[in-house]
Amino acid sequence: MAGLFSKILSRFSKDDIDWDDLEEALIGGDLGVPLSMQIIDSLQERKRSISGTDIVKACREEILKRLPTENPPLSRAEAGPSIILVVGVNGVGKTTSTAKLGKWIQSQGHSVMFAAADTFRAAAIEQLEIWSQRLDIPIVKGAYKADPSSVCYAAYQSASKKGIDFLLCDTAGRLHNRHNLMEELGKMERVLGKLESDAPHEVFIVVDATTGSNALAQAKEFQAALTKMTGLIVTKLDGSGKGGVIAAIQDQLDIAPRFIGTGEGEDDFQRFDAREFVEQIL
Repeated sequence: MAGLFSKILSRFSKDDIDWDDLEEALIGGDLGVPLSMQIIDSLQERKRSISGTDIVKACREEILKRLPTENPPLSRAEAGPSIILVVGVNGVGKTTSTAKLGKWIQSQGHSVMFAAADTFRAAAIEQLEIWSQRLDIPIVKGAYKADPSSVCYAAYQSASKKGIDFLLCDTAGRLHNRHNLMEELGKMERVLGKLESDAPHEVFIVVDATTGSNALAQAKEFQAALTKMTGLIVTKLDGSGKGGVIAAIQDQLDIAPRFIGTGEGEDDFQRFDAREFVEQIL
C-alpha cells in the first residue's frame, strides 16, 4: 500500500531533510496544515538531529502522540437498548458502515436491531433491509418520507420489548451545509433523549478517507449541529493512502476514531488501533 510514510521514505533517503518538502508531504497525506506544522515544529525542536533515514520513524512517533492510546468499549444504557446514531453526508458509506457495525457488535455476543431512519431515499431503506436479511438482524422501518424521529422512536419501543442490546439508527445522508436537514438531526437527538436520558449513547460520524480535507469540514459541521459526537468511522482506507485525515480530525475536533472500513466485504471493518493504523495504513 502506497501510504504516506512510504511516500516520505522515497523522498528522504539522504542525510539532509528538506523541511518544506516534508511539510508538503504531510499536508498531502491529509494531516492538515495545523497538525503538519505541529509535527514539523516538534521534529525541528528535537535535540538530536534527525536524518532522512529515520524521518519516517520520527513522524510515526509524532502522529502516535496525537492519537488516542485506547479505544473504549461502546457506551451502554443503564437499562434498555443502547442507541447508536450514525450520521454523515451522502456517499460516504454510512448505511454499509451501519450494517458492518451491527455485524461487529453481533460478533461480540450482543443482540442488535436496525432503525432505517433514512426515509428520504427509498433505496436506503431497501439497502438496510437487504443487510438486515443477510446478517439476520431485525429492522424497523418507516414509510418513504416518514418522520425519521418517529422511526427511531418506534424502533426503540420494539427493541425494548424484545430485550435488544443495541439499536443502530441509520440517518439520512445530508449535505453538511443544508441547515434544515442538520436541524432535523438535532430533533432526532432530542427525541431519543426523551426516551432515555443518556441517549443516544454513541453518535458516530462516517467520513470517506479519500475526500481529505472535506471530511474534516463535514465533521466540524456535524459536531456543531449535535450536542455530542462520540466517535469517527472512516471508510475507504483500502488503498487511498489518505488516512491522515483521521489524525487531523482528532487533533482539531477531538473526535476519536473508533472504527475503520478497509474494503467492500461485510468483514472489512474493525476497531481502530492507533499503532496498527500508523504502521500499516499511513
